[in-house]
Amino acid sequence: MVNYVDLTVFLAIGVLLPLVMMGVGAFLRPQRPEKVKLEPYECGEIPIGDARIRYHIRYYIFALIFVVFDLETVFLYPWAVMWKTLGLFGFVEMLIFLGILVIGLIYAWKKRVLEWI
Repeated sequence: MVNYVDLTVFLAIGVLLPLVMMGVGAFLRPQRPEKVKLEPYECGEIPIGDARIRYHIRYYIFALIFVVFDLETVFLYPWAVMWKTLGLFGFVEMLIFLGILVIGLIYAWKKRVLEWI
């Protein structure tokens, strides 16, 4: 039962602390809305048209592929630091991991996903 009490306390803190902080921020910040402040920021350019437009699906696929290969570096760094202690098993496991990623890269290349529109 003690574990559930700890869990409940952490959940309560995790929910209440952000709500309290947002409430304090809303209470303390100045409330002076102006037309310029309410416009969406677009690099100093005057916005033209609706901000909600349709994007081509390739932009999202390109972003997902970037995330996948970005995560590759997250997994490669600890392996590179510890590779002497991992031995041959760790080396083979990393080769399998990199092989799967290379297969994915070849697949994306053949599907012409990496070409920017």
